[in-house]
Formats: sequence, structure tokens, C-alpha cells
Amino acid sequence: MADLRALLFDVDGTLADTERDGHRLAFNHAFRERGLDWDWGVELYGRLLAVTGGKERMLFYLERFRPDWPRPDDLAGFVAELHKAKTRHYTEMLRKGAIPLRPGVRRLLDEARGAGLRLAVATTTTPENVTALLDSALGVDARSMFELIAAGDLVPQKKPAPDIYLWTMERMGLSAEQCLAFEDSLNGVRSVRDAGIRALVVTVNDYTRNEDFTGATLVLDTLGEPGERPEVLAGPMQDIGPVDVSLLRELHRLAAADA
Repeated sequence: MADLRALLFDVDGTLADTERDGHRLAFNHAFRERGLDWDWGVELYGRLLAVTGGKERMLFYLERFRPDWPRPDDLAGFVAELHKAKTRHYTEMLRKGAIPLRPGVRRLLDEARGAGLRLAVATTTTPENVTALLDSALGVDARSMFELIAAGDLVPQKKPAPDIYLWTMERMGLSAEQCLAFEDSLNGVRSVRDAGIRALVVTVNDYTRNEDFTGATLVLDTLGEPGERPEVLAGPMQDIGPVDVSLLRELHRLAAADA
């Protein structure tokens, strides 16, 4: 059995609860700025999250919910410019400290680095979104915590395709058996599993709590902090303290045994 060498993290919903009161609001700001009558409420946005990638999400919205809206000649260019505006609004929210890390994230990152584990980000959100979140939540040296930040359009297909995880492992010289991934959604679970990674921790959020996470090693509400135990929603351990490196090594061992 290969030793655990690296932790690979999704971003939106995993490192921080960014979707409902982050990305959704930024999209709406961008829509209003362009004089559009689009408005993504909380429930609607939950449905739109079935599609990964901001530009892809807007195209899906038009196809499914706004067939009446007159398309410009260069729809792809229009959506790309609108997405840039959305990113500007989102990163401004981050600079103001509006979106903190989820419980236990900073603690686990520090402990994992101290234990010699390699850290990387594997996400479909834009690089600007990732670096803005890391800088605002972790400080000016945040990016140096991660050996690799794999984000945006680096690969042909976004999650649930496994491309971003396969690209990350190739660049880091790692095998799937040496990795443990962190996700928050069904699309993320599919991406991880199809990349061959068997060790997977899911931390759910308000949008993903009721999704089917079959195949995940452990499903929790948060990573937990000292004095605050996470709620175990599925997995082989039902009474645990805050997620730490020793627990991750045991989960990695269990996942390898079940492979």
C-alpha cells in the first residue's frame, strides 16, 4: 500500500462556503451592472450548481430558464465578459473579508504542512478567485502553502470529469494511491473517483448536504475545531474529533483496503 503523500483540495464549498452568499451575489451584481433582468435566487442557484464553471452555468441558465432572452451574435464573448465582471465583484467581496474559511481548514492545512504532506488545489473556478480567497483568508504567504494551484481552464473538461485531478497528479509526480482529496459536491466526488483516487473526504454545505456521496470515504458537515466535533453523515467512523493528519492516514489506509 502506498503511503499518503498529498492532500488535494477543491475550493468552492470545501475551503470556504463561497456559493450562496459569494458567487451567487457576485453574479447578480454583474447582471445588474449590465442592465440584465436576470436574478439568481437561493433556490435557483442551487439548481444551477449542477453545472460546474461560471461561464457554463450562465449558458445553462439561458438554455433552461431563459429561452426568451434575445441572444447577441457573439454569445460566447458576451458571457466571457460578463464572467469577468462577476469575478471582479467576487474578488472585491473577498478583499473585504466577507467569506472566511470553513471551520477546521486553516488548522488542518497547518498541521498537514508540519507533517510533511504536500498540498495542492484542484478546482474549476478561476485562478483569480482562488488566489483572492487564499490571500484574504490566509494572508500574504497563503499561496506558498500550496505546491500547485490547478484552477480554471487548464484542462479540456471541468468537473465531474476527472481532468483537473489527473493534471494535478501528473504535474506533481503522484499516483492516485498516494493522494487524499477533499470535496463538497457530487460533481466533485465523480471527478475524484474517476481520477482513481480512492481516499475522499466530503464536507457538505447547505446546497450539497442531501446529495448522494456513495464512494466517499467519509462525509462530514465540517472538519471540526478543538471542542467542536464534526457531524459524521456517512463513513466508517461515527464518533470522531476534529479531522487531523492521523485520522486522514487511517482513512487513506481504509480506502486502500477497500479498493
